[in-house]
Amino acid sequence: MTSSSSPSQDAQSFVQNYPEGLRADALMEEDVAWSHEIDGARDGEQFDRAERAALRRVAGLSTELEDVTEVEYRQLRLERVVLVGVWTSGTVQDAENSLAELAALAETAGALVLDGVVQRRDKPDPATYIGSGKALELRDIVLETGADTVVCDGELSPGQLIHLEDVVKVKVIDRTALILDIFAQHAKSREGKAQVALAQMQYMLPRLRGWGQSLSRQMGGGKGGGLATRGPGETKIETDRRRIREKMAKMRREIAEMKTGREIKRQERKRNKVPSVAIAGYTNAGKSSLLNRLTGAGVLVENSLFATLDPTVRRAETPSGRLYTLADTVGFVRHLPHHLVEAFRSTMEEVGESDLILHVVDGSHPAPEEQLAAVREVIREVGATDVPEIVVINKADAADPLTVQRLLRTQRHAIAVSARTGAGIEELLALIDAELPRPEVEIEALVPYTHGKLVARAHADGEVLSEEHTAEGTLLKARVHEELAAELAPFVPATH
Repeated sequence: MTSSSSPSQDAQSFVQNYPEGLRADALMEEDVAWSHEIDGARDGEQFDRAERAALRRVAGLSTELEDVTEVEYRQLRLERVVLVGVWTSGTVQDAENSLAELAALAETAGALVLDGVVQRRDKPDPATYIGSGKALELRDIVLETGADTVVCDGELSPGQLIHLEDVVKVKVIDRTALILDIFAQHAKSREGKAQVALAQMQYMLPRLRGWGQSLSRQMGGGKGGGLATRGPGETKIETDRRRIREKMAKMRREIAEMKTGREIKRQERKRNKVPSVAIAGYTNAGKSSLLNRLTGAGVLVENSLFATLDPTVRRAETPSGRLYTLADTVGFVRHLPHHLVEAFRSTMEEVGESDLILHVVDGSHPAPEEQLAAVREVIREVGATDVPEIVVINKADAADPLTVQRLLRTQRHAIAVSARTGAGIEELLALIDAELPRPEVEIEALVPYTHGKLVARAHADGEVLSEEHTAEGTLLKARVHEELAAELAPFVPATH
């Protein structure tokens, strides 16, 4: 039996036959007819409710190799991971960029990325991060790909880690644990290793888990030993937590002692009035390459995230002959774990104590503005917002010219360079020379040849404007600091 009723007749019949409550329920169904007049005017793509909440596959993240023999070799030594992110704000591109960065972090840690999914949610699920239903879907993806680890793009609470592991049946780690693992691999100096160890213990303390004997209480002790049954003591997991706290306190004392040595060196530089420049920026933006180009320091350069962690301070000279120090600092990343910010605070103080910050940004990155914002957030955390800043757009030879022009237009005191080819380095040196604080006193003195050390100090610590050798001595015109000006005062000609 067929029906030839028109849409308008169907609508009248629907209104007459269904009470108001049922009409409302029916109108809330997902399969509501699409209207060109109403829906066609909406902005952007319109997804059904189920499609909006579904896990989205992020294409192009897999790093599995095509060569079978090489794949088998890599499987022996690398963890096979699936990435999962929660997209709470911004565009789809922002969420996929964040997951692509997580893939780069996982590769740096030595993992093989098999797949990556993103879920759209208002906020992460408090129990399993992505919700119980999506966690079951994630388990199917893990079984399908043969992964042994799930990496979440966010910091998970202890409860979220436990519940998600119970569902997917493989190891689950979060972004913070991944970054800590990379730092642990790359730390070389004693201070760097201590700072990473402290950050790891701060992270692990609330996440200690125990079962079986770990939760059984120890027996109390009596005077003579033997069958002492004074009562339940602390559990083994409580003992572990206490030992970790004691070790953390010891580590903080050691870092404080190392910090004292760093401060003594810094005070010595200040006493000698040597200006300092700190290189800060996103990880893999080319900070070490720039340091090598400016000073010939020979620091490790590698196309890898967090390749260098230990701070490097090198002596440099401006085109006008003024000495200054150049400090390479630890690279920053989006959502840098607060444990690391705290542990590396003494290292990051190089930024706060400097006279000038070279803020290096990767001009070839898809979203350089996000890198700038992430680094400035950490700079705010260490209290260095008052230090003058030069934005150095690195990798200009590989960057899109339109992107470089946009950054030069939107960022104050910006300059485009290429540490690899050397383009723009001379202009950068001239800009550093202009921005560094200058000695405050301008003086003209006729220094006898018997006091040649004062002339040498004027060259080393000040800025010599003119120099003339006469029969009576060296006629020196220079900008110097107050201490040296006081020593040169007896030799100022009477006309001055």
